[in-house]
Amino acid sequence: MRKRRFTEAQIVAILREFDAGAPAEELARRQGIHANTIRLWRPKYAGMSASDLARLKQLEAENAQMQRIIARQTVKIDAMEELLRKNSWSLPGEAVGSMKTMVATRSPVWTST
Repeated sequence: MRKRRFTEAQIVAILREFDAGAPAEELARRQGIHANTIRLWRPKYAGMSASDLARLKQLEAENAQMQRIIARQTVKIDAMEELLRKNSWSLPGEAVGSMKTMVATRSPVWTST
């Protein structure tokens, strides 16, 4: 059988016909697909309408965009934290104890008399 792409609307129409009682083998033969393909489509597309599919695509695109934004922000935050660590600056909310480490590792700037 030839490999063919179906739109989501076509898949939903085929599944509606299948749910109406058409045998999977006959339906598959008419559409030029394997009967198992219809059974594989059922978990994903069963009970959906064309408007549901459009909304699903929109939500998937929005989710992908949000994930890209979060990944970019995470990289920026990690880079800034690394820069702060390398320059021995303290992050807001860090303990003042880190200043003691800086003083102990560097030569004293002032001398006590």
